[in-house]
Amino acid sequence: MSYTIEKREKGYLLFSITRIEKRNAINYEVMKGLREAVKRASEPDIKALVITGEGSQAFCSGGDLSVFHLLHTKEEAYPMLSMMANILYSLLTLPIPTIALINGTVVGGGCELAAACDFRLARKGIKAGFVQGKQAITTGWGGGSILAEKLPAASAMKLLMEAELQTAEELKNVGFFNVLFENDPLEVCETFIEKMVTTDISVLSSYKRVWTRKWEETKLRERIEEEVKNCSLLWESDAHHEYVNSFMRKSGGTPQK
Repeated sequence: MSYTIEKREKGYLLFSITRIEKRNAINYEVMKGLREAVKRASEPDIKALVITGEGSQAFCSGGDLSVFHLLHTKEEAYPMLSMMANILYSLLTLPIPTIALINGTVVGGGCELAAACDFRLARKGIKAGFVQGKQAITTGWGGGSILAEKLPAASAMKLLMEAELQTAEELKNVGFFNVLFENDPLEVCETFIEKMVTTDISVLSSYKRVWTRKWEETKLRERIEEEVKNCSLLWESDAHHEYVNSFMRKSGGTPQK
């Protein structure tokens, strides 16, 4: 199994990607698990959803190129991109607090997953980045559109357009990371959400609705769909295929989207 879902005593659901050997890259099974976690997080006794990656090396290294390199045309890439975008929108609009517990490096699609969460807690010393631009594509799971909702325009544009790895400290300074930690990740996370999970769930969902209503009114879902379509067009470009082929030769299939 590529993931685990665990209901914790303190009233939250913990989703973990368990693909250490692949730097917790996302494949179709992880997508299925995320969909299941979002569904289970809608149960009335769950007050928060925490997403993390197993181990300490990587939170999530994006899409698994050892799987997705088989997608060549826009027609082949679009269903995968759209599927994950739908999952991230469901995560974004989940009516309870969501937390990305970032225990290690996070790049590409992993940053899109983190962006879809309400809060991002990151280990000091890690690096992270929306590196898709180096691969001749854009964010394709809705992460660019979501980031535009979470950060000031100039900060979001710089992260996306430079496509570079940033330090945890730099990302906290621009507001992408909310907390940096050094101690046990779960203990830090439980301290962070402690007061939230004691609040009545109807209050939590009512406050979350403030943001989901805004996103509905500004047609975020439609904007994400445009992002998916644009990425699928770039996916079939010669420049992207050259990057993928080169990366696969150098890494022997190590995933990173």
